[in-house]
Amino acid sequence: MTAEISRINPDRLHPTPGYHHITVVEAGRTAFLAGQCPLDRDGALVGPGDFDVRIDQVAANALLALAAVGAEPSRVVRSVVYVVGDDVTELGAAWRRLAGSVIGSAFTTASTLLGVARLGFPGQLIEVDLTAALSG
Repeated sequence: MTAEISRINPDRLHPTPGYHHITVVEAGRTAFLAGQCPLDRDGALVGPGDFDVRIDQVAANALLALAAVGAEPSRVVRSVVYVVGDDVTELGAAWRRLAGSVIGSAFTTASTLLGVARLGFPGQLIEVDLTAALSG
């Protein structure tokens, strides 16, 4: 059984910066990925002082997690991006970096970008939660 995914932007809703207002999964299995953090394989925080390096690590980790369940970024049906801070420019920059990353197609689906006060690890600055529709 293959999950069919439809992404919709109703004409009467506002335009989006690349994501869809609605994602419908007709059938199949679903994988819920825990928040992907900018940690390396040993659990060390990467990119001291370099937010782009941290975003790239989050994207690489998410790609590995998706692959572990046989999914690709295009199979993501929901994403939530948490960024420490409330500066709209920084939030937008994080979104654009993720959208242009190895998992960029994951962010064309129903997505939420949140500025938050803090995340689980000191200096973490970003985390991404993904839900993917699996084939088979």
